[in-house]
Amino acid sequence: MTNKHKKITEAPSLYDRLEQMETMEIVSNINNEDKKVADAVGLVLPKIAQVVDQTAKRFEKGGRLFYIGAGTSGRLGILDASEIPPTFGMPHDRVIGLIAGGDRAIRKAVEFAEDDTQQAWKDLKEYDINDNDVLVGIAASGTTPYVLGGIEDAKAHGILTVGITNNPGSPLALQSDIPIEVNVGPEFLTGSTRMKSGTSQKMVLNMISTGVMIRIGRVKGNKMVNMQLSNTKLVDRGTRYLMEELGLDYEAAEKALKQYGSVKLAIDALK
Repeated sequence: MTNKHKKITEAPSLYDRLEQMETMEIVSNINNEDKKVADAVGLVLPKIAQVVDQTAKRFEKGGRLFYIGAGTSGRLGILDASEIPPTFGMPHDRVIGLIAGGDRAIRKAVEFAEDDTQQAWKDLKEYDINDNDVLVGIAASGTTPYVLGGIEDAKAHGILTVGITNNPGSPLALQSDIPIEVNVGPEFLTGSTRMKSGTSQKMVLNMISTGVMIRIGRVKGNKMVNMQLSNTKLVDRGTRYLMEELGLDYEAAEKALKQYGSVKLAIDALK
């Protein structure tokens, strides 16, 4: 199924003669297009909430969250996954981002890597993916073979599949158990899906991972009480959380934080 007539991500920009625009006009027009993104994401919130709840349920049983994508989509999945350990103190093997072409594709495009329908499942099998896990395929076009192959194989093995795409009715949307179809309209630069499409993907991934972490108890009040104390800024932030929560002065709060290793453990021990 090519679905060519519906590829919004390839539709001509609403703007033309970009090279003749003043610089201020270029950035203003990009900004005007970007303003449409949050509204487009707003239309798919029920689907995102469904993914959060289904993933949290599996997480409680030791399940994991996998992201697969190629190019920008793959990089955004890896970005989101890599933020989970420092922000929420989770082991790095609970949210895993995979990109077509492997880790070297994070920095430099690997030619034709996204065209292999078998590779995603091979990559996922290295992690012993199973029906406790959730697989999120990310593809602006909704037609990336690497992602479609992975989703198809995962479904065949009883794994819950989610598709994040910017082409409603695309193969990825049709194949996924839970399709998240964010119609951001044509890009300012025709076909450049690292722009609005990529921004929408980042927003959706933020919601999924943050929502799951809140649901499984990694947040208290509005604070990152499980964050890793991996630099001075985070130690300072954690110390201030404890001052606020326990009424300690800075020195005592910092000492307690270092003694217990996390805001949550310090609060549990001292409250």
